[in-house]
Amino acid sequence: MLKKDLIELCLLHLLAQGDQYGYDLLRRLHDAFPDTQESAVYALLRGLCRNGYLEQYMGKTSDGPTRKYYRLTDHGMSRYGELLKQWRALLAALAALGVA
Repeated sequence: MLKKDLIELCLLHLLAQGDQYGYDLLRRLHDAFPDTQESAVYALLRGLCRNGYLEQYMGKTSDGPTRKYYRLTDHGMSRYGELLKQWRALLAALAALGVA
């Protein structure tokens, strides 16, 4: 599982907890992966929408501009489960080798 897949897994995990707007997702990911480029995260979000894993909509805050929010689709929940299964298999393989 490569870094892109890990970031995708993290995005889907965060969105499984509820709808969120792009900048908040970016901030939370940047805390875990500080070297991740903002443009890469937004490109991944666009790709997840294009593949039907996410939906986007514009939401309004009470005292600010509209924000682009993302929500996980049923298809996205299935993808999340697949990536989580791959991640757990990788962890088990590493543990079996004594790496983790």
